[in-house]
Amino acid sequence: MQIISGVYKNRPIESPNNVHTHPMGSREKNALFNMIAPYLPGATVLDTFAGSGALGLEALSRGAKSCVFIEKSPKVAKIIEKNISSLGENVVKNTTILIKNIENFESDFKFDIVIADPPYDKFNQIKIDYLSDFVSDSGILVISHPEKSVVNLPNFELLKSHSYAAARISVFQKK
Repeated sequence: MQIISGVYKNRPIESPNNVHTHPMGSREKNALFNMIAPYLPGATVLDTFAGSGALGLEALSRGAKSCVFIEKSPKVAKIIEKNISSLGENVVKNTTILIKNIENFESDFKFDIVIADPPYDKFNQIKIDYLSDFVSDSGILVISHPEKSVVNLPNFELLKSHSYAAARISVFQKK
């Protein structure tokens, strides 16, 4: 696995080797970042269900200012830390790793971009609703979810949505 584009293009990323973490495929990841490209320069990003940190690191590579990674597994969070460190001091100082469940995350800060890529068998509208509270005004919420699931976010406008096999990537903007 590697970073696809930006200043860290082609840099390798280590992936957790467990059944609970399934990294987004490169085709889907590239499509996701093409959809949100105009919003990335200088953005603050929240990468939830972070896994390897690949999505947050891709955002940083493509111009995001900073990223907070949320990962519930301490063992997997160590891999995120290793991936961040491999990209150098500039990335290290612009990132934070939080080891906690999504529903335990609290912040007064609102993010320009919130990325949610939960395990498909654990997709939960209530968690998405909770994460939507951390999106800044006119900010973006990116959700990777099972194609057949319906995501209902009343205070958001659906900007784009594309299917990839059994997965769907939906990009919402806060009204």
